[in-house]
Amino acid sequence: MNHSVLIIEDNPEIANLVQLHLKDIHCQADIASDGGEGLQRFKDKNYDLVILDLMLPVMDGLEVCKQLRASNALVPVMMLTSKSSELDRVLGLEIGADDYITKPFSIPELLARVKGQFRRLDALQAPTQQKQQQQFGELLIEPDKHRVSLVGKNIDLTAKEFDLLMHFASHPGHVYSRSELLDQVWGYSYEGYEHTVNSHINRLRTKIEVDPAKPQYIMTVWGVGYKFNEAQR
Repeated sequence: MNHSVLIIEDNPEIANLVQLHLKDIHCQADIASDGGEGLQRFKDKNYDLVILDLMLPVMDGLEVCKQLRASNALVPVMMLTSKSSELDRVLGLEIGADDYITKPFSIPELLARVKGQFRRLDALQAPTQQKQQQQFGELLIEPDKHRVSLVGKNIDLTAKEFDLLMHFASHPGHVYSRSELLDQVWGYSYEGYEHTVNSHINRLRTKIEVDPAKPQYIMTVWGVGYKFNEAQR
């Protein structure tokens, strides 16, 4: 299946290089050179994925991501950043980016990340056997509607947060390490990116847990990883 990608990147060499290699995996990619243009292109056309630079003229990547999320909660957003600080990475994830990659990056790694996002999209569009709603205490998950509610109140989750929750809920009691979650939910596993999982777990807990400091659904198994509380079945 062909996918459409929007690249929002002010460095023409990087943008053109990414566009060129995306063609190798049958993607049609458009380029916007600043945040304002990127946001307008996104509003004018449906894209399957947005590759977004953090440092942009007109409007920075964090603000663009925030506005993308406000208009479309499901489209995957992959953030490019030349900054290496943990704060920049976490900020991007906190406002709704599904993934990030730090410059300079390798093309094979970038394409692996992109293909991981597309596998998720294709899985959502394909018919599956597991479309029945699932109830865990006060938490209701409706896969066919891509909807989650807590005590009857709808919860807005990003695509990756929903994927992560579904993965846990489909295997209650199973303990996953961070690298296993990266591999099985994100579609790749690279050493050093485990904090991506931590950030998503924290964001998910703030949305589905009554008290995120004392989680009832997504439990930490110290020294190992995380699991979904089987007692909530």
